[in-house]
Amino acid sequence: MPAIVAIYNSTIASRQVTADIEPVTVASRLEWFNEHSADKRPIWVLENDGKILGWLAYSNFNPRAAYIHTAEISIYIAQDARGKGLGGYFLTEAIAYASTLNIHTLVGLIFAHNEPSLKLFERFGFERWANMPGVAVLDGLGRDLVIVGKRVA
Repeated sequence: MPAIVAIYNSTIASRQVTADIEPVTVASRLEWFNEHSADKRPIWVLENDGKILGWLAYSNFNPRAAYIHTAEISIYIAQDARGKGLGGYFLTEAIAYASTLNIHTLVGLIFAHNEPSLKLFERFGFERWANMPGVAVLDGLGRDLVIVGKRVA
């Protein structure tokens, strides 16, 4: 969990990846972590020589029962491992494994100014399903949130 939190925190300063504006702690992420399970909503890590290079989480899109077959996926890559294809690897595996988790639809919530992530998801067949203008305020600037989605079953 400390490595997952460290990777997450490394993205905050860019104001491109997460709406958190201050670093989070392991303790503050325990509830989020405990909402995941290997059989329904796993968290995967990619490790090389004992170092975690990145992680992917399948999370509930919405707690209401009718959304049980839809999952949000989040991908975070360590700063020194970015740009090396790990995001694509995670997406390939997430799409392929979704049916095992009884997931029919995958969604991603991505800031509109995060072009690298939008291009990555679009390369894997995700489409822009919604644009929520100015819903996040980062350093006084309203930022749009794009919802991308892909039917996988």
